[in-house]
Amino acid sequence: MARHAPCGAVFRSSPMNFQQLRSVREAVRCGFNLTEVAHTLHTSQPGVSRQIRELEEELGIELFVRAGKRLTGLTEPGGHVLPIIERMLMESSNLRHAGQEFAARQSGLLSVAATHSQARYALPVAVQEFRSQFPGVKLHLHQGSPKQIAQMLIDGEADVGIATEALGDYPQLVALPCYRWTHSVIVPPGHALLDAPLTLEALARHPLITYDTGFTGRTKIDRAFEDEGLAPSIVLTAMDADVIKTYVQLGMGVGIVAGVAYEAERDTQLRALDAGPLFGINLTKLAVRRGAYLRGYVHAFIESFAPTLTREVVEQALAMDSPVPDAA
Repeated sequence: MARHAPCGAVFRSSPMNFQQLRSVREAVRCGFNLTEVAHTLHTSQPGVSRQIRELEEELGIELFVRAGKRLTGLTEPGGHVLPIIERMLMESSNLRHAGQEFAARQSGLLSVAATHSQARYALPVAVQEFRSQFPGVKLHLHQGSPKQIAQMLIDGEADVGIATEALGDYPQLVALPCYRWTHSVIVPPGHALLDAPLTLEALARHPLITYDTGFTGRTKIDRAFEDEGLAPSIVLTAMDADVIKTYVQLGMGVGIVAGVAYEAERDTQLRALDAGPLFGINLTKLAVRRGAYLRGYVHAFIESFAPTLTREVVEQALAMDSPVPDAA
C-alpha cells in the first residue's frame, strides 16, 4: 500500500553542501566525464549524478546540458553560477588554511612550481634560507613548463609559481615582478664569435642551440631575429640550460641561455658573451592564485626569494581586481 506524506508536508532535496559544489566544478574540469569525476572525488558515478541533481533542485535551475544521461556542456545559468562555485570552494580552502596556520604556525607544506632554470640557478639560496628558518615545513619543488606551472597554481597544486613566460597571461593568477635578467651567448674557447662585436647577423650564420618555445625568454629571442628579417638555424632546443651547454661543448652549435646559467668557475670549457643588447631585458615573475590564503611561511619564502615582495606588497596585489603591472 502506498504511503502518503502527512498533510502540508513538503519534500525537499538535502541542503546545499560542498560535495555538490565539488561535483559541479570537477564535472567541468573533467570535460563532463562523470566516470573521471567519480575517480577524482573518490566516489561513485551515481553519487556524482545525484549530487549535481540535488544542487540543481536546490537552485531551481539546470546547470548542465544533457544528452540522455550524459553531460555535454554548461547551460547559460550554469556558466553564470560556476565562478560563484569556484569562489565558494576557494574560500572554504582559505578558511581551512587559516585555521591550520593558527594551529601549527611552524609546520605544514609549501609547494613551489618553477621552470628548470629557476629551480637550478635562482632558487637554491632562497630554499636553503627557508629550510633553516622553517625546519618543520615540508617543501615540495615541482618543475614544469610555464603553462604547466600556471595550471598547477590554478588547480591548487602549488602555492607559488616562478617563471619568466606565461604567468602574467592568466586572470586567475596574480603575477608579481621579481628580477630582471639578460641572455648570454655561449661558445667553446677560440670560437670566431669571440673575435668581433656580437650581432644578430653574426649569430644567424651559426647553428643555434637554445630553449624550447615558451621557456626562459625564448619569445624575445625569436622576436629579435624576426624584427631584423633573419631566419636563424636552430638545430636543437631544450628546457634545460645544462643540456644546451653540453651540446655546445660537443661542438654542435652556439648556445643562447639565461645569463645566470653560465658559471665561469664550473663552465671552464665555455666562454660567454652578453646578449642583453640583442635580446633585451627579461622579467621573471612570481605568481600566486588570485584569492588564495597564503600562510605566514609562504610569505616568508616569497620575501626570501624576492625581497621587494613583502607581505604587505603581496597582500595589496591580491586585493586588487586588475592584473599587476610589470614595472619593477
